[in-house]
Amino acid sequence: MSRPKITYVSASGVASTVEAEIGSNLMATALANGIVGITGECGGGMMCATCHCYVDEHFAETLPECSETEDEMLDCTASERRGTSRLSCQIVVGPETDGIIVHLPEVQ
Repeated sequence: MSRPKITYVSASGVASTVEAEIGSNLMATALANGIVGITGECGGGMMCATCHCYVDEHFAETLPECSETEDEMLDCTASERRGTSRLSCQIVVGPETDGIIVHLPEVQ
């Protein structure tokens, strides 16, 4: 079975597609692959909002809803919160995320 592919699009529009481990999350995948634009200061503990991303609309509808804690943390993001804003540490990689596109904000 091939590994899911995740595409990160920088604030300047540069796309980087990487393979991800099933069960990992989008933040850890970005950090492991040197993606610039995700900081992940708290290591995925939902305490900093420095892994904020905008999920492509097509995929945003297929992801589980964010938890109350994630929703609260999204109010603390350095960049504008949008309807497709998520914390990348809370999006678990699985077959359903294969091909997902996430746009990174200008600042974390």
